Parts: sequence; C-alpha cells; structure tokens
Amino acid sequence: MTPTEYRYFGDQQIANAAGLTRPRESAPLERPAFERHYRIGELAEMWKLGRETVRLLVKNEQGVIKIRLGRKCAHTIYSVPESVAVRIHTRLLNSR
Repeated sequence: MTPTEYRYFGDQQIANAAGLTRPRESAPLERPAFERHYRIGELAEMWKLGRETVRLLVKNEQGVIKIRLGRKCAHTIYSVPESVAVRIHTRLLNSR
C-alpha cells in the first residue's frame, strides 16, 4: 500500500479488530428474561439429582432469580435461566 492509497474500514470491522463485540451465538445471554426458566424440581428431575443437591448448586450462582416469601418461616423460590442451568451442568460434567 502506497502512502497515497487509503483503506476504509467499516464500524463492524473496527469493533471486531478491537474485540469490542461478542459472537452472535450468545444471543440468549443478552435477554435472559425471555429465555426458559427452570425450578429446582425440574432441574433435579432432568439431572437425576436430589432437590437439596440442586438447591445447593444454584443458590449462590450468578443469574439465578431468588424470590423470598414469608417473614417468620422464609420460603425461597429459585428461578434458573436456561443459560445458567447449562453453565452449571457443564461445570458438573467437566469436574470429573
């Protein structure tokens, strides 16, 4: 390329070169409110684990929605987005 030649880059090319954009396959992570959510019992049944085991796995996981009901006898409902469930399950499979 000579000094008098100029090469123009589009915004997308510049962003990709700078590493500012995520790949498109992560679309469910962009809108977690609209992806499928699972309850503790559903995950326990799918993964063939006990409900308490699944509860311990998801209770401190980032992205899990916790709904606390009651004051004296606290009852918590966990709503686990599909992307978080996949992340937990993958972590369990890779820990062997």
